[in-house]
Amino acid sequence: MFRIRIWDLPTRLFHWSLAALVTAMFITSSLGGGAMVWHMRCGYAIFSLLLFRLMWGFVGGRWSRWSSAYMTLRQLPSMRQKGIQKVVWAGHSPMGWASVMLMLSFLSLQVGTGLFTDDEIAYAGPLVQWVASSTVSAATYWHKHIGKLSLLALIMLHLAAIAWYRFKAQQNLIPPMLGGDKVLPESVSPSNDRRRDWLKALACCLLAAACVYALLLWSAGLPISG
Repeated sequence: MFRIRIWDLPTRLFHWSLAALVTAMFITSSLGGGAMVWHMRCGYAIFSLLLFRLMWGFVGGRWSRWSSAYMTLRQLPSMRQKGIQKVVWAGHSPMGWASVMLMLSFLSLQVGTGLFTDDEIAYAGPLVQWVASSTVSAATYWHKHIGKLSLLALIMLHLAAIAWYRFKAQQNLIPPMLGGDKVLPESVSPSNDRRRDWLKALACCLLAAACVYALLLWSAGLPISG
């Protein structure tokens, strides 16, 4: 058996930060009123994290890159012959990658519609003034009802998949996402997880936050520089 670094520190921080922020989003939306200020702030933070993850998928650790999803799909036909439920995947399994893509896509949709949402009480998205009222109504309905329930269903499905792997496939997915290392039957190339990689991640994070901040300034009609 081989203990190998699969999930680099930036990927792990992204994962748990996103989980905390999404939880905070559900809580603040339920509280309403003054809590909606924090709902908006959490939304901007999630927006920044999503942009970071997009960039990190190209320059991050080996098993966090989008190319890893392609490699996993290429291995799928041969793995089926062995019994896919018995396979210990180095990174995400095909179901894991599908879950990641679906979750990130729905979060992006929720963040996007949130920018155009207006509850006419305590919250108005920064881009409301730039679109027609019909668009605002459609975005608000999706964000508060369909999108919220769909995202909650995806989270429940994600947790159910983790439980299935733990008790049916005898694979605990949580410790590797905490410590980064995975015990594998075969040796594979590890993810880079050095200080210079962390600095690269910090640069991506700052760039993502700057993009969100620039959008907010633009939406407010303020100059981005000068």
